[in-house]
Amino acid sequence: MPTASKLAAAVAFALVAFLTLNTLVPHLPEGTQLGYAREISAAIGFAVGWLMLGRATGRGYRDAVNSGLVTAVAVVFWALLSFSIYLMIRKSMRMMYDGPMEAVLGVFELMLEYGRTMLAPDVLGVLLVGGVLGGLFAEWASKKWR
Repeated sequence: MPTASKLAAAVAFALVAFLTLNTLVPHLPEGTQLGYAREISAAIGFAVGWLMLGRATGRGYRDAVNSGLVTAVAVVFWALLSFSIYLMIRKSMRMMYDGPMEAVLGVFELMLEYGRTMLAPDVLGVLLVGGVLGGLFAEWASKKWR
């Protein structure tokens, strides 16, 4: 059932995911082609915000901060997994893996590689502040529009 808090959470985390990727761009290796990565990250943030944080509203602002931070971590996980699977498929089309098991392990290696890149202070700051503000915004929307 669509609610105002689910929509607010979805929009907030679409924005958080988009801004996080924009903050991450200077930390990526030189010549990295992004393509539609920003838009895909925003779509992942929208979906995770709707499904996770949208259901967790209505319990107070303290729980909203916690739920917002958990949702930010979930957005990072799903975005890393999605982009790593995409990169693994591209690499496997170029025959860069010896077998299917090496390709599956390659997904997790790519996740770790890009996860380490995300440990930059400015990227973590955007995630933390965005998670807290997104949680508070969704809670405010749930109280404002019941």
